[in-house]
Amino acid sequence: MSLYQRLVPKQLKEAPLAAEKKEPPADPYRELKQKVKKRLVEELGQKEIQEDEVVQKIEELLRQEGAPPLELPRLTALLRAEILGYGPLQPLLEDPTISEIMVNGAKKIYVEKNGRLQRVPVEFENDQQVLHVIERIVAPLGRRIDEASPMVDARLPDGSRVNAIIPPLALDGPALTIRKFAKDPYTIEDLIRFGTLTREMAEVLRAAVGARLNILVSGSTGSGKTTTLNVLSSFIPPEERIVTIEDAAELQLQQEHVVRLETRPANLEGRGEITIRHLVRNALRMRPDRIVVGEVRGAEALDMLQAMNTGHDGSLTTVHANSPRDALSRLETMVLMAGMDLPLRAIREQIASAIDLIVHQQRLRDGSRRIMYITEVQGMEGDVIVLQDVFQFVQEGVDGQKVKGSFRTTGIRPKFSDRVAAAGYILPPDLFGGEGWLRP
Repeated sequence: MSLYQRLVPKQLKEAPLAAEKKEPPADPYRELKQKVKKRLVEELGQKEIQEDEVVQKIEELLRQEGAPPLELPRLTALLRAEILGYGPLQPLLEDPTISEIMVNGAKKIYVEKNGRLQRVPVEFENDQQVLHVIERIVAPLGRRIDEASPMVDARLPDGSRVNAIIPPLALDGPALTIRKFAKDPYTIEDLIRFGTLTREMAEVLRAAVGARLNILVSGSTGSGKTTTLNVLSSFIPPEERIVTIEDAAELQLQQEHVVRLETRPANLEGRGEITIRHLVRNALRMRPDRIVVGEVRGAEALDMLQAMNTGHDGSLTTVHANSPRDALSRLETMVLMAGMDLPLRAIREQIASAIDLIVHQQRLRDGSRRIMYITEVQGMEGDVIVLQDVFQFVQEGVDGQKVKGSFRTTGIRPKFSDRVAAAGYILPPDLFGGEGWLRP
């Protein structure tokens, strides 16, 4: 992308989406930065240049425009972030302690840090600068955002999830939400250290993935489902062929034999849309050993269940739900969205046959994330799907700002233990032997 395209994206060269508010500049160097940006465009034009050359040119122009020597490093960094990065968001993106960034218009930016929301003293100059950053994120992915298509899901180069919604749907200016992911993907040891689960639970999940059980990860928004899905996928043997399917590719699988598929929105004429349902169907023709769907949220649930029931064991996916039982109810609803006139019992039989294990995760009030339940789907009893908890997290109260609680085994040996043993995974004989408390 040329410097001209970076500084003047398509949507700013056309009619703006919202009138720019006339506000007195709070930044005393605003005019200086505007002059430098203008001269950069004039002198470098649309030439393809290296980042080092741009930074060198910024320093040179700042000196020529009379920038104070003490402010030179800071102004250079700000202009570099605005031209080559994501403007005022760049320092937040580089901060490893921040897990989520929320832009509510130009003047209100919040972050999630250590599990808690807080406002940061960072602002955009105006709504147009926010739109500029959004355009810079979505343009390389072949996606668009404008009045005709005012919502978009995208991702950053490091896999961080991005959602943007702009006027006229967003009444207070463009809204941008970025869910950051660690540069080095979390491992099961990290989750044990964070207290998300215990080592005993981790060994059961490792064996379940190895034994090709179909696993559904459920939870609310921000509960850590994708992180847990990533960790579970790390247990898949490296010799197996994995096909991942996502709206915006964010899974960070470490295996070598991985095919990543991503949905595509409709074009300007409303044609060419490729949904998760299309990709699930296509994946079945790609000789997958495992199918990993980032999230099922619609009619693709039927195709996913059919894949699990037709020899594609060991599949993994996530779903938004408040409990393991709610997760199954949501699956029923999503299958009905496929437009198939199926009786409810037939749908439940499909679900009970397809799903072996539900891992339910929750974000607690202190910002910590816990696997609240590991639940086995044991089959049908009449018209009801039978669930049996294997592990659960029991809250005991609150100590100041911190939630107190412990993980517990239910004392019931799951039916899948024989399947796990047949696959060669040896679990301690007393792991399910009796009710007991486990240390986080």
